[in-house]
Amino acid sequence: MTTERSFASSAGNATGDAGAAAVRAEAYRRRVLLESGKALASLDDPRAAQSSVLAELLATNGGTAFGREHGLPAVRDAAGYRRATPIRGHEEFRPWLERVHAGERQVLTSEEPTAFFASSGTTGGEKSIPVTAGFLRRCFLPFYFAGFAQLVRHHPDLPARDDAVLNLWQDPHSPTGRTSDGRPHLGPSQLDFAKAGEDLAVGLGNRAPWSRLPAELGGAGPWERAYLRLRMAAEHDVRGIIAVNPAIAAALPHQLREWWPRMVEEIRNGTVGGIPLRPPAPGRAAELERVAARRGTLRPADLWPRLELLLTWNTYVSRLYLPALREEYGAGLRIRPAPIGSSEGPLAVPLAGRSSGGALMVSGCLYEFIPAGDRIEPWSDTLEPHELQEGEEYHVVVSHVGGLYRCAVRDIVRVVGFAGATPIVEYSCRDGRVSEAGERVRESHVLRAVAAAGETTGLPVQQVMYRARPNAGPPGHQTADTSAGPPQPEAAAFAGLPRHEAAVAFTAPPADLTPFRDTLDQALCREEPGYAAARRSGALAAPLVHAVPVEAFWREWRRRVEEGERPTRVKDRVFRDDPAAWQRVLSFAGGRR
Repeated sequence: MTTERSFASSAGNATGDAGAAAVRAEAYRRRVLLESGKALASLDDPRAAQSSVLAELLATNGGTAFGREHGLPAVRDAAGYRRATPIRGHEEFRPWLERVHAGERQVLTSEEPTAFFASSGTTGGEKSIPVTAGFLRRCFLPFYFAGFAQLVRHHPDLPARDDAVLNLWQDPHSPTGRTSDGRPHLGPSQLDFAKAGEDLAVGLGNRAPWSRLPAELGGAGPWERAYLRLRMAAEHDVRGIIAVNPAIAAALPHQLREWWPRMVEEIRNGTVGGIPLRPPAPGRAAELERVAARRGTLRPADLWPRLELLLTWNTYVSRLYLPALREEYGAGLRIRPAPIGSSEGPLAVPLAGRSSGGALMVSGCLYEFIPAGDRIEPWSDTLEPHELQEGEEYHVVVSHVGGLYRCAVRDIVRVVGFAGATPIVEYSCRDGRVSEAGERVRESHVLRAVAAAGETTGLPVQQVMYRARPNAGPPGHQTADTSAGPPQPEAAAFAGLPRHEAAVAFTAPPADLTPFRDTLDQALCREEPGYAAARRSGALAAPLVHAVPVEAFWREWRRRVEEGERPTRVKDRVFRDDPAAWQRVLSFAGGRR
């Protein structure tokens, strides 16, 4: 069994000056608790906090080209701001962004952007979110620090040692892109805060030996880079893992199953990526081989037996698969929620006593909301934070001093409570609907229905992919639909009708999918009245359900990373229309109803 003694040779000396690390950890702790306290202080009066955010946005950027074109210097309150500025998706800011990249100054922001945040947009284009010093200081960094308050409070030893945390979310030394005018174009997880003058904001684990790869390995792509960092971390006493994107946490056991023989051999030889960079450790290698011989693989719990924390988003699809990951990560693991945000801006910070979600960061961004059942239009009526209702889902519209004005971020959140007068929200799903016969099914409807069907039938689900089909599917399978849930005309069982289709990874593959399919159908009827009406009228056939192993989803994740996407960008998605992806996933199918 791997023991604490195995790490003795590396834990004490691998991170440099322990005294400096302790001083830095204390300064980090104070900063985190300071920003957390400020954020908490705003929760009792979100209207006042939001009014201050708007006033600062107008004072800072009212004189920009965007501000003048929209009459922002004359705006005095939130109602005036809504009348002056239509709601836009990120892609609709492109004309102003093109002017910025062409060299024009004071277009969206009074300060010149030093970089641009990137992530893939809903239309397939690459986002380009301005990043200014004021945005970092006033909006992003307060959220960033406050979001780690629960880690500091409940795991106080982790910041004190640089190699105690494996940060799979941030990689500030990875290759970044450039905009057409030569400024950095990078993901928020790639921002190097030390270069930005915020040394305390260098994320936990980003001073660990594996955070900066040797120059000889600097050209490694995302897949090999992930291996190299993991290979180096395998010789240290990692106590916490920061994933944020939970798909990364789900992938790690699969990566270890793939990589452990190579990793053990490199530990034995003292190589990293084939280059001699470490002292050979035959004892550690032999120890890991013994564990792998018993289990057939190595788990995170085998590499790091004192692992105590996984910090990640724990809603949306991950709510299905995180429970099964506990065995991989160890009995002592605590899964804590990560702060919720996007490239467009901060959203919510975790709270003490809450196992998921967080309170809106009302002191940093201006938030508006549209009921999730409504379409987002340029002049849609919106709700302010204090007007939201518990249990309801909403589109998010965000504004902040970084140059976004009423931007629809295409995320949907669910209100699960209140802290003071401020909503506590969970990430629910991406914007989008499946609709073939008048129904308006969201990802969140599918996830709740799948979870309910799994619980009712005793068939827990770990992953799901979902789409609409314009007809009832391949001949020879329609007759399986005659036992479908709600009453409907017999014609609904025959080919020619549209239907929904799901690829489902079960914890244990069922011998018969019919009970699950029927229960899923009934749960979807409860979730979305339009679906129930389409099923009753015979306009929509019963869903088609395929049983696939979780391996199918893992291979999709791997394929994208091997093709060059950074792991932080490869996220869970329920609605997938890509026929090639469906073909690959269904090639694993072991059953269909």
